[in-house]
Amino acid sequence: MTLEEQINNDIKTAMLAKDQAGLRSLRAIKASLLLAKTEKGGTGEVTQEKEVQILTKMIKQRRESIEIYEKENRADLAVTEKEEVAVIEKYMPAMMGDDEIKAAIQKIITETGATSQKEMGKVMGAASKALAGKADNKKVSEIVKSLLS
Repeated sequence: MTLEEQINNDIKTAMLAKDQAGLRSLRAIKASLLLAKTEKGGTGEVTQEKEVQILTKMIKQRRESIEIYEKENRADLAVTEKEEVAVIEKYMPAMMGDDEIKAAIQKIITETGATSQKEMGKVMGAASKALAGKADNKKVSEIVKSLLS
């Protein structure tokens, strides 16, 4: 079952359960997938890699909103965004643990031959591609810094 089919089924389930947070989040995912399918230069299909990019972007946007809402003392709006993040994260592939990330980055450092902080960009470029959707870029960046120092 593709992500789109799964989302459509889950929308029906959320409607029957009267789950407003879930329904709101699922509709946002469906809209983003539909936009990706119909975007200029698109093939009408969304690859699994593109789906992960879309979901990651949605989570990142909501986390940034949560941060802003909390600064502005708007807990009501922050709660709404947190609910949406929780629903969207269910559709993300399993995230890697710190040890797995460290091992993958160590391998990338060995492959690229990086030896200092100056070459962090080269390592981050390779790591971003290799670990897309499997690890948070912030965490990857921290681990790369620690391994190259």
